[in-house]
Amino acid sequence: MFKYRQKLTMYMGKRILVTGALGQIGTELVTALRNVHGYDAVIPTDVRENDDCRVLNVLDLEGIDYLVREENVSEIYHLAALLSATGEKNPELCWDINVVGLENVVEIAKKYDCRLFSPSSIAVFGPDCPKIAPQVTPLNPATIYGKTKVVGEQMAITSGIDMRGIRYPGLVSYKAPAGGGTTDYAVEIFHAALKDGHYDCFVREDTRLPMMYMDDAIRATLELMDIPMEKLGAARGGYNIAGCSFTAKELVGSIQRHLPDFTCTFTPDIRQNYADSWPDEIEDEVARLEWGWKPEFDLDKMVDTMIKGLKG
Repeated sequence: MFKYRQKLTMYMGKRILVTGALGQIGTELVTALRNVHGYDAVIPTDVRENDDCRVLNVLDLEGIDYLVREENVSEIYHLAALLSATGEKNPELCWDINVVGLENVVEIAKKYDCRLFSPSSIAVFGPDCPKIAPQVTPLNPATIYGKTKVVGEQMAITSGIDMRGIRYPGLVSYKAPAGGGTTDYAVEIFHAALKDGHYDCFVREDTRLPMMYMDDAIRATLELMDIPMEKLGAARGGYNIAGCSFTAKELVGSIQRHLPDFTCTFTPDIRQNYADSWPDEIEDEVARLEWGWKPEFDLDKMVDTMIKGLKG
């Protein structure tokens, strides 16, 4: 089977399956992958119907098997997941999608010898983590979402396949809506600033969290998947990568460079508890050494790009 698949791949080119393709990351990752490998090489899937997306539920093991076999898939980007704020409202569903769904994808990836990217998150860190999170530290997350991501990182080491991941910080983009995470305020605030001139933020003004502009996150993903497996170490299931850390108040100040009349109030809700359990910053020396990671966007550059993009 492997020799046959290898020969087919050589003639047909790489075939890439993306789950959760209509989410915040998937929307932009699909475009980036098609820019590199060609439009037809990438097969986007999601549980939602879309003209450019095939319907696939990651809890459907037979459906995943069929699609990977029929499309001769050699690489999978598994993005289907419930995020932190949404996951806490329905922990059983969060576990099923994030863990059982990943187990299904890993099983099929192993069966057909596929490389696999499965993202992790800063949510793996808990309140006992240092405020500047190192690559190696106890992982005792306070959320069910974080716990599912710890399991995912462990699978990368024990699965026996080429499986890789990144501990994404909070991601900021204007091209797709945020997906139910605790860091969503850093996206919502731009839409409110331009539409209403005011935003009521659900974390305190002094809340500092690791964030990253989406372009950096997509580039990091592609760069990691381009590195030969033998060059990657034990962190391959969840590399720390740093973008820019800032407080909610600092974000407001940067937006006010463009919109001086913009105002923001702060009314913390349950998501403040999740944010308080995470580190202020990320230390990413291992990613820099092993595969040359380096961010391009700081706070002001990110804000400039978001304002310009939303204004059209």
